[in-house]
Amino acid sequence: MSKSSVRFVCQNCGADYPKWMGRCASCGEWNTLTEERISRVSPKQNGWTVSPARKPVPITDVASAAEERFSTGIAELDRVLGGGIVPGSLGLLGGEPGVGKSTLLMQAAANTAAVCGPVLYVSGEESLGQLKLRAQRLDLLTERLIVLSESDVETIGEHLASLKPKLAIIDSIQTMYMPDLGSAPGSVGQVREAAAYFLRLAKSLGVSIVLVGHVTKGGALAGPKVLEHAVDYVLYFEGGHDHSVRIVRAVKNRFGSTNEVGVFAMTGRGLAQVDNPSGLFLAERPVNSSGSVVVPCLEGTRPLLVEIQALVAPTPFSGTPRRQATGVDYQRFSIILAVLEKRQGYHLQTQDVFVNVAGGFRLTEPGVDLGIACAIASSHRNQIIPSDFAVIGEVGLSGEIRAVNHIDLRLRELSKLGFTRAVIPAGSEQVDSDLKVIRVKTVSEALQSVFSESARGG
Repeated sequence: MSKSSVRFVCQNCGADYPKWMGRCASCGEWNTLTEERISRVSPKQNGWTVSPARKPVPITDVASAAEERFSTGIAELDRVLGGGIVPGSLGLLGGEPGVGKSTLLMQAAANTAAVCGPVLYVSGEESLGQLKLRAQRLDLLTERLIVLSESDVETIGEHLASLKPKLAIIDSIQTMYMPDLGSAPGSVGQVREAAAYFLRLAKSLGVSIVLVGHVTKGGALAGPKVLEHAVDYVLYFEGGHDHSVRIVRAVKNRFGSTNEVGVFAMTGRGLAQVDNPSGLFLAERPVNSSGSVVVPCLEGTRPLLVEIQALVAPTPFSGTPRRQATGVDYQRFSIILAVLEKRQGYHLQTQDVFVNVAGGFRLTEPGVDLGIACAIASSHRNQIIPSDFAVIGEVGLSGEIRAVNHIDLRLRELSKLGFTRAVIPAGSEQVDSDLKVIRVKTVSEALQSVFSESARGG
């Protein structure tokens, strides 16, 4: 027998209460509680058999199986996943509307179907005709790519059990619904229970399932946080409509690193892999312009060369100066400004300061600190940094330059793209490089080296 109960669930944080309240006690938001009727169904009624009781065993007695993966046919996506998709895994891909989530997964599904076996693409938002139109536009028509327009998770589960595809795409989890729940699709309860249902399917059938997730206005994945906890990996698809560059970044991965990124370019034939991201980010770099410097950052095991731009201009009407950072952490940006003012004597209190990472890339590692400082100083002094010059280093509060990891990979990438000089932290390990390497201990030494080299060879 199924039993029903009524709970009031917060649509913002997912907290539930036995009675309605005007304000959620967990997140403090007003009027976010909605009524949900939850039906508890026994496992046998839901098509599941109760698993036999298991006994705890020492971890040394657990049989270990080799981790077998299969490729998506997209090297950049495989890199982010840690080498491919693990059978029986449940993943989540989120991103802004129109960024290319469905396009990427359609390409991955067609490639997998052509090599590994049948793939099921389930859409709760598009009709079969719309799916075929996209496949035709991308030239991905194949008989082993099976499409289904359905939102009932139990019906989808029956098709998965009968077809047993190599891979299944659910687009999107916010459109799926459990018939036993009285709430609307996309509500906290529906998303939570649908994700749990697909998790059981993936583990019991050995089918790899990828869920597509919507995002909120703040950029976070819509739905309860338990959705991200339940899946094996979470990927974010980043990129604006004003840039053709798209970046896939892992924020959770039980089967690999979370530091890798995949770089794509949106074209008329879908998403194309970018084999040389550094060349793409530096393709439109201005020549003989102050406030521009190249920094080799590290995303996982991949070194990328990016251009950091800065603009320092007098604040009009003696008002409060503006501070704006795009592509870098604002807190780090504020610290670097304070170091330049306190340790270097730069008078920026009456100056507007803008920092931007060209190409729409977002930098997260502290090794780009010195690049931000040099770009701001270059714009403030209106002095050009030579185009073959790069800087690397983390800036401390005392103005010291701290070492960063994998300096050899960064210098090798610089040499490959024609750079001849680089400023690096004095504490970095010894490396063999064709570049002229300048080791510095403080921001003062770094700026002196950059601008003396600029006057000498720029």
